[in-house]
Amino acid sequence: MTVPAAARADGRSRTRALRRAHAHNDYLHPRPLHDALAHGFTSLEADVFLVGGELLVAHTPGELDPARTLGALYLDPLLERVRAHGGQVHRGRPHPVQLLIDIKADGAACYGELDRLLRRYHRMLSVFSHGRVRLGAVTPVISGDRAARAPMEAQAHRYAFYDGRLDDLGTSAPASLIPLVSSNWNHSFTWRGVGPFPPAERKLLRTITASAHAGRRRVRFWATPDTPGAAREAVWGELLAAGVDHLNTDDLAGLERFLRRHGP
Repeated sequence: MTVPAAARADGRSRTRALRRAHAHNDYLHPRPLHDALAHGFTSLEADVFLVGGELLVAHTPGELDPARTLGALYLDPLLERVRAHGGQVHRGRPHPVQLLIDIKADGAACYGELDRLLRRYHRMLSVFSHGRVRLGAVTPVISGDRAARAPMEAQAHRYAFYDGRLDDLGTSAPASLIPLVSSNWNHSFTWRGVGPFPPAERKLLRTITASAHAGRRRVRFWATPDTPGAAREAVWGELLAAGVDHLNTDDLAGLERFLRRHGP
């Protein structure tokens, strides 16, 4: 029997999906996309630059490689996997996988090219069309350079959504544009997992999460402690208890182990 390429690629296609697991800078792993999916992750992050009409995946301009395009590293293998799994990224999980695309520069121009690219993959993507959202197997969410927001807001039909900031909580911006709010942990909290969580900071965390959820948005913090040990697990535990939707990590195996013990 021939094993589908998408299943061979990760070797663990039946791994139970982890709805809170977000792979920060996923492209830095030995097998971008495939390593994260093999660990059950349901959210992945790729930084992009627009170079000569191509969207290249890299953290800095000095790391650009013309072979590492967004299509080659993410969209093509995701499409192959969705086809192999009957319309799903994780077999047996109908919910979308989030592809967070962090635009590093030239936000409006980069989004224009990204919009053209995503339309080639429209059959697997979530879509906003004339006020309504239809979920697909993959939901692209645009982060990074804030100049991408204006052209997205102007579209009546698009295959991407916008990563908001804490200032977007409680505003009239619809969840159909901003389904996710992300923030740097260190901008709101001093606690790094050592000693007790200050009560005022715990209250703030839960207030942020409650406000986001009231607006039908999800929450993610980046720059949370990510060195293995008790401090990291203490922070992750508080994030889970507060209902934070995406736990951010570069340590795929470490977060998988934690979530398998404490919750999906």
